[in-house]
Amino acid sequence: MTDPTEALAGPPLNPLDPAVKLENHDTSSNPDQLIHPQRAPLPGDSAVTKAEKCERHGQWEDKGESPSKKRKLESGLGSQTVTGSERVKGVAPIKAEYLIHPPGSKGDRGAAVADDDVAEGAAHQDGTKNSSRSSKKQRSQGQNTKRDFGISGDEVGLCSSRANYPEFSPEDCQFGNSCKFEHDLRKYLNDWKRADLTTFHGICPIWKAKGKCHLGWKCRFLGSHMKERNADDGRKELVLVEQDNSTVDGDSSDISAAGTINEVPTHLKMDLAKRKFKTPKADQYSEWIEKSSRQIEQHAREDAKQRREQADAREGKEEAQDNRACYIEPPFQPSEKRRIYFGPETPVLAPLTTQGNLPFRRLCIGLGAQATYSEMAMSLPLIQGQKSEWALLRAHASEARPPAYEPKGDILKGYDNSKDFKFGAQIAANKPWQALKATEVLTQLCPHLRVVDLNCGCPIDLVYRQGAGSALLDSQGKLEKILRGMNAVSGEVPISVKIRMGTKDNKPNAIKLTDRLVYGGQEASELGHGSCGVAAITLHGRSRQQRYTKNADWEYIADCAALIKEYNERGDSLSDTVREADARIQPSTGKVFFLGNGDCYSHTDYYAHLEEAKVDSVMIARGALIKPWIFEEIEQGQFIDKSASERLALVEQYVRYGLEAWGSDERGIGTTRRFLLEWLSFAYRYVPVGVLEHLPPSLQDRPPAWRGRNDLETLLGSDNYKDWIKISEMFLGSAHKDFKFQPKHKSNSYEIEAEG
Repeated sequence: MTDPTEALAGPPLNPLDPAVKLENHDTSSNPDQLIHPQRAPLPGDSAVTKAEKCERHGQWEDKGESPSKKRKLESGLGSQTVTGSERVKGVAPIKAEYLIHPPGSKGDRGAAVADDDVAEGAAHQDGTKNSSRSSKKQRSQGQNTKRDFGISGDEVGLCSSRANYPEFSPEDCQFGNSCKFEHDLRKYLNDWKRADLTTFHGICPIWKAKGKCHLGWKCRFLGSHMKERNADDGRKELVLVEQDNSTVDGDSSDISAAGTINEVPTHLKMDLAKRKFKTPKADQYSEWIEKSSRQIEQHAREDAKQRREQADAREGKEEAQDNRACYIEPPFQPSEKRRIYFGPETPVLAPLTTQGNLPFRRLCIGLGAQATYSEMAMSLPLIQGQKSEWALLRAHASEARPPAYEPKGDILKGYDNSKDFKFGAQIAANKPWQALKATEVLTQLCPHLRVVDLNCGCPIDLVYRQGAGSALLDSQGKLEKILRGMNAVSGEVPISVKIRMGTKDNKPNAIKLTDRLVYGGQEASELGHGSCGVAAITLHGRSRQQRYTKNADWEYIADCAALIKEYNERGDSLSDTVREADARIQPSTGKVFFLGNGDCYSHTDYYAHLEEAKVDSVMIARGALIKPWIFEEIEQGQFIDKSASERLALVEQYVRYGLEAWGSDERGIGTTRRFLLEWLSFAYRYVPVGVLEHLPPSLQDRPPAWRGRNDLETLLGSDNYKDWIKISEMFLGSAHKDFKFQPKHKSNSYEIEAEG
């Protein structure tokens, strides 16, 4: 939580203004104090986090850890001495002149190699550790219940009947004198609303971009779009000002005034909540799945009984084939799908919970991302019309444009790039009827969807225990039915799926699952159904149990890619007639695209995976969070050494996009600040190319204590969340007195969000 007294201070200067010079602090006496201010580890810190913090400050204290923990830390650090000339696995190879503790000095201990699941591991570990906790606390694990961001809002809000109207011409308030909000505009501006911000030269980003600010009098940049005029009766009246050239991105009627797409009207969400919105296709197909499943089980029992009773194996086989006539046919076949394309020129931004929000996706598109996905949305809240879940499906107009496409011969029949989109929706479900209903609703209400992707890789305990996410990897029959049903009810929108290697270490089952998805399982073969019709499969090269403790297994990804390649080459001319698929349920393009995911952090990683693993494209997650311009590097085929001012300009751009998406009032600024800090919790890990001694950088490397080439670069590399708040205040002013922020790794209920 920020100091309440900071809110009384004047807004900070914009560091991008050429007239503003960063203060050059004297670090000769204690360089660590400026570079990375010492903070005592909190009680909830994991062992690895404590080791990293203490190492970065060159201080080690005996806090009474268990002997096993001490041995683990000491052995890990003892084997990672940075010499300045050789590259040590897990340690970023920083040039000696940028190290706070030069190689061989007393403070040089190398880097403690932390991975991205150090905090979620506590919730995932088996056993009886922490068994003394109350059942109430155990139930709250995995839900981020301990992360409190406070409330950012006006002390007394302005009534909506006054928010966007001239002072003397407001609307009538339906609550009259019982209204709890302020009706006196001047009193609200003088007493309840915080002073205007002076960042962005005091000009409202929304008003500048759109010509009109929909927040009206609540805007924290109000001075840029209001004036006082003389009324006819001689009084001074406050009025809002609009630009004459008010514009909206794009020229489609589906694009809102805020420049967003897939905006679902409130009355339709209410229909969903009241169960008035009908999903006839999903209902019919779900009923068929249940009936056919029962019949398959019944015939399986009968066949097994016959095989036991009959000595003639051939007679038993003929009887089993005759049973096919007893199965119920699906109520309808899938519609023809819109063609999509994945290739070397289409690097993909992965679906990222929390960080993969609209402003961040918009930032990445501007840097070269060619395909994006929504944050993972749960199916049940979607079909219940929950506002918070539907907000995840909002996208920017730039995501409605087609991805890059460089046709090379007739590699994709029927593909029309002009009708393609960048944006896809990702959902999670644990039951077929939920996934089918959510898919039908999405494809009806969201006109700009490239694909609907089913998440089968989420490792979060809360999702896994419900049978969704990576839990579906161990229920392959159910997963196949879900995808087949989604393909049947999605209209022209293709279906894709994201999976992991498996749920257990050393027991991968993704190859078996991939075979089942592209050819169909035994039940589908008996019914003559063949493929479940997925247009694309993305494989994250880790198991659920492994999380981020090891590198992604790209050799395994390559094995799966070989299977997909074989399927695509065989096409409709499958030699095994029992497994021959009906053309109507084949992928619309005649092929299944296959994407790899995991540890892509540079253009060299990207092109190496394309060449060695033979994937169609690569999905990028953590690499984009830490270094969004990775898409620029891929497009240009070279490393880009962004200066500190260029990186800060990206932060400014994100803030602009955040204010446009969430609003420039007190609440919108608080939301923008919160999600900016979430992004900075990844972005600080970037070590500039010019500071590194060896290339390419590795996503798994952690740096020893280092200083940047200037004060701003040092600030951007700080792991202290208070420094992240300072960066946010450069563009959003002093934080609200009630605003709070706690890094995820400080929360016992933290679950990792990025999946690659």
